[in-house]
Amino acid sequence: MLAVALSAGVTPSMAAGKATPKPTAGGSSSVQGTPNWAPENDSAVPPKGAHPSASLSSGRASAVQLRLPAPSGRYQVGTFSQHLVDKSRTDPYVTGNRAREVMVTYWYPASSTSGHASAPWMPSISGSHFLASRGLSPQQVTLPQTASHVLAPVTTKLGKLPVLLYSTGLHSDRAMGTALAEDLASRGYIVIAVDHTHDANEVEFPGGRLEVNTMPAGAHSSDTLNVRAADIRFVINQLGTIAKGGNPDFDHAKLPSGLSKVVDTSRVGMFGWSLGGAAVDTAMQLDHRIDAGANLDGQFFGTAPGKDLSRPFMLFSSGTHNRNNDSSWRKLWPHLKGYRVDIQLHGSRHLSFSDNEWLVPQVAPLLGLSPDQVRQQYGTIDPDRAIKVQRVYLAAYFDQELRHQHSPLMDGPSRTYPEISFVR
Repeated sequence: MLAVALSAGVTPSMAAGKATPKPTAGGSSSVQGTPNWAPENDSAVPPKGAHPSASLSSGRASAVQLRLPAPSGRYQVGTFSQHLVDKSRTDPYVTGNRAREVMVTYWYPASSTSGHASAPWMPSISGSHFLASRGLSPQQVTLPQTASHVLAPVTTKLGKLPVLLYSTGLHSDRAMGTALAEDLASRGYIVIAVDHTHDANEVEFPGGRLEVNTMPAGAHSSDTLNVRAADIRFVINQLGTIAKGGNPDFDHAKLPSGLSKVVDTSRVGMFGWSLGGAAVDTAMQLDHRIDAGANLDGQFFGTAPGKDLSRPFMLFSSGTHNRNNDSSWRKLWPHLKGYRVDIQLHGSRHLSFSDNEWLVPQVAPLLGLSPDQVRQQYGTIDPDRAIKVQRVYLAAYFDQELRHQHSPLMDGPSRTYPEISFVR
């Protein structure tokens, strides 16, 4: 039943050790005994026999209002979304030679948020689709507002700002990285989350056009990662256009004031969760402009982990996953020729590295889910603590690699954060 909530269900299709030469990136059936961290459909539909609407509506007249944790940095946060079209590529997931197009969301430190509305966690049409695919409705659950403000002016007093790109889980939405992205922006980064169209379950484009998952059954994981890496490279190219004073938005949508003055294309990092974490390595192999990468609990596929990488890389795993039980991580480790670090968040599970960690417990009681059922998917760590620790260590890592600000957190275990261990 936990899959009925806003989380991913246990529908792994790329299980470690599966006897196939090219694991697939699709599928919908559970695999008995598959490790929790194995890449999976990160946005599963309700399992057969589950009827969440009956559970939620019983005795309740108003919708459950979901909330996200506030950013912890010193700066207010602005945001906007952008529609980008890559005319040099066709979309591999649809017919008709359509140009590849993606939606991205920017978060950044704002000089002021007065007069700028707070942004929804997900646009209305895609949000309704998101809920409906889980058997829910906006009358039962209200998706959260974020702490970010639409088109608020970018602060220019900090000078040039490093850029971080985010890739989410398989069939997941870019919104699933909001808690981490907003926090990094509040610490002085420009963060760009990419929705990989027709891989994601829902992507809303301007005018209310909704594009859904059309990935072919049995799509190879390595091919999916190559598409994602090409999306990331394209977005970085568009970032260069903005830095030169241009506007690459296909619909010529307005950009926030000050953005072109602060974009620093010489300091680019990338992080991702699950299949998005695997995409970091693939993207770094494709594009040398990505200076540092971080994989949040994602299994690797394809040839990328067998190639040398001379730039910094972080492996950040859940409590049930690491090099000792993931051969793809063991394969990558000796090929990391630059700074490398492997840390583990004890008490967490695979889904803890997305906004699900914070959102699902808010609706689990309404679904009659026991604490044991919640812990089975999200571990024993408190949601607030899980998000805090992820935020602190991601910031420490990227501060070290993109800002050259050393943090003792990167040296080894900390009494302040005993949940983190270093895998040597």
